Amino acid sequence: MSEFAVLELAPGASQHRSRLLEGMAHAVAAKGYGETTIADIVREASVSRRTFYEHFSTKAECLVALYEAASRNALKVLRDAIDPARDWEAQVEHATAAYLGAMAANPVLMRTLFIEILHVGDEGLAARRRLNQEIADFIRARVAMPPELAMAVVGGIHELVLQAIEDGKVSELPQITGAAVALVKAVAHR
Repeated sequence: MSEFAVLELAPGASQHRSRLLEGMAHAVAAKGYGETTIADIVREASVSRRTFYEHFSTKAECLVALYEAASRNALKVLRDAIDPARDWEAQVEHATAAYLGAMAANPVLMRTLFIEILHVGDEGLAARRRLNQEIADFIRARVAMPPELAMAVVGGIHELVLQAIEDGKVSELPQITGAAVALVKAVAHR
C-alpha cells in the first residue's frame, strides 16, 4: 500500500474494503472527517458507491473500521517487538520505540486516528476505549501493575502523542520514547 501501510488488513480481507479504508484515510487527511463525503472516499478508493455500501452502512462506520485496522496493526507492532529473552525493562523500551516509530511513519494517519475519530461520537469513543484497553492489557501481561495504572500509562503516552500531533511533530515521536518508558518504569516501581 501507499504511505498508509499501517492499514494492512488481516489475510483474506477484501481488496475493496482495504481500498475503501485507504480512501477514507486519504479523504479525511485532505478535508477532515466533517467535510469528507462518501463521494470523496469512493473517488480516492477508485470504487463505486455501491461497493462502499456493500462494506459499510455509513461514513462513520468506515472511519471506525479504519481506526480498528490501524489499531490492530499498532498492537501487532507492540507484540512483534517483544523479545522474551530480554528483561522486562528492555522489552518495554524496545516495544515502545517500535510503537512510536510506526506512528511516526504515518503522520497524516495519526491525526485522523487521534483527533478525527472523536468526531464520530460515541462509536468513535468506544473504538478508542477498546484500543486503549487492549494496550493496557498488553502492558499488564508484561509488567505487573493494577489495571487502573496500566490505563493511566496508556493515557499518558497517548497524550504525549496527541501533543506531538497538535504541534505538527509526529515524525519526532521516537524522541518521546524515553519519557514513555520512564512513565512505565515509574508506575511499575510505585
